[in-house]
Amino acid sequence: WGWGHTFSSRIASHHIYGMIAELMCLALTIYFEARGEDFQSQVAVGHVVMNRVKSANFPNTICEVTTEGGEYRHRCQFSWYCDGLSDDPKEQLAWRQSVFIAAAVPLLPDKTKGALWYHADYVKPNWATTSYIKFGKHRFYNQLK
Repeated sequence: WGWGHTFSSRIASHHIYGMIAELMCLALTIYFEARGEDFQSQVAVGHVVMNRVKSANFPNTICEVTTEGGEYRHRCQFSWYCDGLSDDPKEQLAWRQSVFIAAAVPLLPDKTKGALWYHADYVKPNWATTSYIKFGKHRFYNQLK
């Protein structure tokens, strides 16, 4: 097969590495944003990332969405990314579950109804409206004030 086969293998390999990186970005977001929450809450966090990827108002890859604004401390879209703490998962069982959920999110129905934003229920951001869907300790929003 020669050069053509090697070239197509490299392209396929690059594509697979890209898919793995996207899966890891989603898993890290689920892990750090919703670790300890129930399954549906973790899936809902994953759907917010995927909904942003689909939206023209956000970056178009999972990793770009999850790291948006991360060049400034405490100014990123997902707090885990720019909080100054380690981004290495320490709880192995929770990490494995996050990877599994990240892989499943695209196959599961979006019960957030297209939510693009969420926050923990113990904070009161100025952008939050009174219309939200609640999963676990998080509130999910389709629109802002």
